[in-house]
Amino acid sequence: MKIGTTHLFVPGPTTVPEVVRRAMNIPMEDHRAPDLPDLVLDLLADLRRVFRLREGRVLLYPGSGTGAWEAAITNCLDRGDRVLMARHGHFSHLWVEMARRLGLDVVCHDVAWGEGVPVETFEQALRADPSIKAVFVTHNETATGVTSDVRAVRRAMDAAGSDALLCVDGVSSIGSLDFRQDDWGVDVAVAGSQKGFMLPAGLAMLGVSEKALAAAERTTTERSYFAFREMIAANEVGYFPYTPPMPLLHGLRASLDRLFEEGMDDVVARHHRLGEGVRQGVKAWGLELCATSPRWYSDTVTAVRLPGGVDGALVCKIAYHRYRTSFGGGLGQVAGKVFRIGHLGDVNEVSCLGALAAAEMALLDAGVPVEAGSGVAAAQAYYRQALLAEEEAAGSGPWASAGSRTRLAAVR
Repeated sequence: MKIGTTHLFVPGPTTVPEVVRRAMNIPMEDHRAPDLPDLVLDLLADLRRVFRLREGRVLLYPGSGTGAWEAAITNCLDRGDRVLMARHGHFSHLWVEMARRLGLDVVCHDVAWGEGVPVETFEQALRADPSIKAVFVTHNETATGVTSDVRAVRRAMDAAGSDALLCVDGVSSIGSLDFRQDDWGVDVAVAGSQKGFMLPAGLAMLGVSEKALAAAERTTTERSYFAFREMIAANEVGYFPYTPPMPLLHGLRASLDRLFEEGMDDVVARHHRLGEGVRQGVKAWGLELCATSPRWYSDTVTAVRLPGGVDGALVCKIAYHRYRTSFGGGLGQVAGKVFRIGHLGDVNEVSCLGALAAAEMALLDAGVPVEAGSGVAAAQAYYRQALLAEEEAAGSGPWASAGSRTRLAAVR
């Protein structure tokens, strides 16, 4: 019997903080109770703060991020509508497949896995075809550790004179990476509870602009469970049109409180710092990332390419069975070629150092000639310098008192 925690470093589901777990430990309650709106209306208002959505609505469905995708498509588009998409990883591939199954006419651009959404290609396609009704963007492709520039896509749409809806998969970005739905002109954004929101899977989240809400009133695609109209009518008075997952709603309350206590800008900064430290560790191993350029680097997941002859699935199995640590395996085109380190949600510098230490041992056991301790040491050096610099700039931390500069210099 092995004692101690089994460590979770996949890019979702993520670790559920103890305060969130306790908030979900409730007796069953009446989902039609007269005081339920006290919980629900505040949740919906605070989710808007996370999505950075001033206009429009946030909708919650029992389901996963995939359910949110289907809700977005079936409400905002009609069968036969032309949509523009890029396929550059496993999850963008799945979104293309769903769009086709639901009857959309998909204009799909295949991109090398390791790159992101081709903004210039999208602009050209929109100029050539004004009939395109929606542009779909996978903000953070967890299969490859790639983040695309949503803001640049909106600029390209505007430059092309396109009136299409901008629909964004933010499942592994919203609540962790910088995301500003109104400022970036996003019409529909989808997320799930099991990643940056630090909850179990089971809540599908959508941020929907006024433009997308108006489109939903015009479309005729069949929908029932995911219909916006029924959900909005019930939400207006603080309820849901069917039984909601009450423990998850209480957990979401605790999760949002935790995010706001840290501050959303600080949440974004923390994830960048953690991601960069992991990347420094991978560099010290002498290995390459799946993301082909710094412009694509994700701050929530790092996909590490392995030398030829080394199976990424074996690295993950060794880490899980021998060192009780879960990493993500390669998916689709990169199956067996990469393993993935998730660093989002309830994680900090020491968490990521533990992930790197476990990865080093698993890599060595799988026959990858990394130097034991090299990745951990590189990340340690980066985290120490980054945290000290942040504290000094803010005048906070143990260096805030008189003589701080002298002591800071000594530590450095």
